[in-house]
Formats: sequence, C-alpha cells, structure tokens
Amino acid sequence: MPAPLRVALTGGIATGKSHCLRAFAALGVATLDADVLARQAVEPGTAGLAAVVARFGRSVLRPDGALDRAALGRIVFDDAAARRDLEAIVHPIVYQAIKDFGSHFYELRKNDFRSPFSLVDIPLLFETGHEKDFDRVVVAACRPAQQLERLRARDGLGEADARRRIEAQLPIDDKVRRADFVIDTSGSVAETNRQVVEVFERLKAEASIPGA
Repeated sequence: MPAPLRVALTGGIATGKSHCLRAFAALGVATLDADVLARQAVEPGTAGLAAVVARFGRSVLRPDGALDRAALGRIVFDDAAARRDLEAIVHPIVYQAIKDFGSHFYELRKNDFRSPFSLVDIPLLFETGHEKDFDRVVVAACRPAQQLERLRARDGLGEADARRRIEAQLPIDDKVRRADFVIDTSGSVAETNRQVVEVFERLKAEASIPGA
C-alpha cells in the first residue's frame, strides 16, 4: 500500500482556510485544525496555560481561570518578542498533536480507512518551517483588501489592529508562490467550493488509494 499522502492547508488570517477545511472534510478527508489544537493547549489545567501565566502574568486570565484571549492578543500582537515566547510554548504542543494525528492516520490506512489523504490546517506552516513535514501544501488566498475587510468584520478590529495581525504573518503572495495548490477564495462560496473539489480530485489521484 502506498504511504499516506500528508497535506497541509495554510494561508493568511481571514483568507478562508476554515471554510476550505470544512469543505474538504465534507468530501470525506480526514482533517485536523491546528487552531483547535492551539486552544486546547492552553485550556484550564494544562501545562500550556500554566506556562503562559508564568510568562505573561495572571492578567491574561479571566475570572473563571480560563485564558483571556483578547487580553493575550493585545500583548503579543504589539510585541514580536512576546509573540515568539507564546509560540515557543504553544507550537511544540500543537506539532506533537499533529504528529500523533499523522501516525494514527497511517494506522487507519493500514486497516483500509477510506479517507483519500490527511489534511491539517496550519495557519503558520511556513512561518514555523514545517512545510517539509508534508507532501503537498494547499494555500487559501484572497485579495489583500478583502482579507483586511474580512478580518475587521470577523473580529471587530480597527484597521490598525487588523493590519498588525496580518503583518505578523508572511505576506499571502509569498505563501502562494510556495504552494502546490492555491484556492482563490476571493469569489463566491460556490466558486471556492468548486476549487476545493478540483484540488480534492487531484490530491486523491496522487494519493493512489486502491478504489478511491
């Protein structure tokens, strides 16, 4: 049996990655969301949250002891060093979970699991240098002005704050140039979904699963 095809989905903040991930999942792909893993890494009672509090203080906690993401966000998006410190806490936990997912998917494949390939949504894939962990990279992209508008609408941010969060990542054009496949989310939902299906069919063919 061929080795499982490992696919990463990435892009910029508010470029439509989550929609694409759901669309791939609806087509039967085994998926994982690194953003979900990052939230789980700092849930109450975890070593991750304890490390965050040790670094940033109890001001980043809500009264119920959960992480105040807005308060932490204000710190790390205004201070590159603080952001790197946060990433040094969270990223190792996230990537270990991704590695475990890959190993589990391989075991499922040996038992004739029908997902044509595995796909992990990793927003900071290129920034963290983990693109080489995957066989193919899919980038979700849209126009910069559209990205800014979507982020402001989604998170209720002012223009300056939204721009800082976008600029904390690699420019989307750089990611597009490094992609194996690009899904342009600038158009309608139907057009985005059509592209997802096209990429799915190409990746399924590359995965070479008998009967897929």
